[in-house]
Amino acid sequence: MNHPLLEKLETYYIRFKEIGQLITDPEVIQDMKRYVRLTKEYKELEAITTAGDRYKNALKSLEESREILETEEDKELREMAEMEIAELIEQFPVLEQEIKMLLIPADPEDSKNAILEIRGGTGGDEACLFAGDLFRMYAKFCEHRGWKLEVSSFNEGTAGGYKEIVASVSGNNVYGILKYESGVHRVQRVPETETQGRVHTSAATVAVLPEAEEFDVQINEGEIKWDTFRSGGAGGQNVNKVESGVRLRYMWKNPNTGVAEEILIECTETRDQPKNKERALARLRTFIYDREHQKYMDDISAKRKTMVSTGDRSAKIRTYNFPQGRVTDHRINFTLYNLQAVMDGEVDEIIEKLQIEENTERLKASGL
Repeated sequence: MNHPLLEKLETYYIRFKEIGQLITDPEVIQDMKRYVRLTKEYKELEAITTAGDRYKNALKSLEESREILETEEDKELREMAEMEIAELIEQFPVLEQEIKMLLIPADPEDSKNAILEIRGGTGGDEACLFAGDLFRMYAKFCEHRGWKLEVSSFNEGTAGGYKEIVASVSGNNVYGILKYESGVHRVQRVPETETQGRVHTSAATVAVLPEAEEFDVQINEGEIKWDTFRSGGAGGQNVNKVESGVRLRYMWKNPNTGVAEEILIECTETRDQPKNKERALARLRTFIYDREHQKYMDDISAKRKTMVSTGDRSAKIRTYNFPQGRVTDHRINFTLYNLQAVMDGEVDEIIEKLQIEENTERLKASGL
């Protein structure tokens, strides 16, 4: 059965069989890192070969039905064969698209957890209030998906909302979905402080970073300087009496510039000092990971055919217009007239459209 797509799949079948044997080898099982890596590759190849099997079976059924048309004289059998051929021909584009999407190499960052940073931009108090609205939007979005969101640090605005808020999000394929949200989010509405009823335009920036795992970056923990301090704010007898807040200082040499710089991170989220230390360390790893990979990401962005998820934090990506009840994503010129639902965390439709657009462009770039 000669077919261009099946020829492309042949090497995947060979590798799938090879890994299937390797992951049962006692020596491989003892090497946990290698075993985990091979098991992950096995699952990815299993999805490709399963889709390939469906495609092969459809091609085989098509050949058999065409043979019936050529050799059979029974009218009923011929009609059944014609119906099956029509159904199969409709299926092929869907099956082919599925295989092509599976053959595009996945971004290894996509499966990671993420650090979500939201900052009030131009617009003063109104920008801080909007940053708060965005945070609530993402909190509800995470809740809908069953993800865990934990606030690491925040700085409240004078009239409410946040000057900045940083949170970690953990769950399934978090970065691969949230990465589309990086950029400038613009709001058009009448602020609560506006007495003349005029519509103001304000903005907040969103940055989504892949959370660094321990083996991604090298940190000499012995060189970290730790301070503890009393957490401020409302809540119980513990506040202002126990030094649960932590502050870390770490000297790090930027590989892109060669200049040493001090990184300062504070964490006051919990009343448990060890937990705050753990979270501060996670943020340090992510910070260094982000900086060390910036040049790599810049190179990738320069080569990319799509601007959908480049993560450019200065690009205006979306406008939330309250008087008209609409949300417009400028990257794909897509508008929804259900602003309240979006603000309640229903961002799925926009992200799905962005994924489709990016996958279409990745398909073109891959030449499949």
